[in-house]
Amino acid sequence: MMDKRRHFDHTILPHLDAGYNLACRLLRDEFSAHDVVQNAAIQAFRFLHTLRGDNPKSWFLSIVRNACMDHFRKTKRESQWLDIDDEAVQHDLNQQHPSPITPESIALDQCSSTQIDQAINALAPAFREVIVLREIEEMSYQDIAQITNVPLGTVMSRLSRAREILRATLTSMQQGE
Repeated sequence: MMDKRRHFDHTILPHLDAGYNLACRLLRDEFSAHDVVQNAAIQAFRFLHTLRGDNPKSWFLSIVRNACMDHFRKTKRESQWLDIDDEAVQHDLNQQHPSPITPESIALDQCSSTQIDQAINALAPAFREVIVLREIEEMSYQDIAQITNVPLGTVMSRLSRAREILRATLTSMQQGE
């Protein structure tokens, strides 16, 4: 039992903050996020023997994400999660181009962290999770695909669309000031 506890402390505990951050962003409720992460940590401890590979953060965040989905189901908010059309999100990934430096991009750089938080929280949950996992938790596209259980192309597409929505929202906020 002590070896399992040490293994848990070494592999999972360093990722509790990332799990909490993801849960807060997905649920938009700090108290629910605490409960979800606590339950996810208990699940991770119980099933630690199933951890394979060298990426415990990805494994733990998958558990946290699934716990968030369970929370949505229990609170009958699942429809909020499924409010995007995956087929509409799919597009030709080869046509993506980096954004040029423009007055708009400079203005976006000057947004306050409060505005950025508001814009992220306004995203649909499927977009919000990929933004949080990629831009805040710095997860790879492959890890995000594993955590969210969607194809890599869908992750890239959702991320691109989320960035576009964020850019538009933040630009609108800047112009409204």
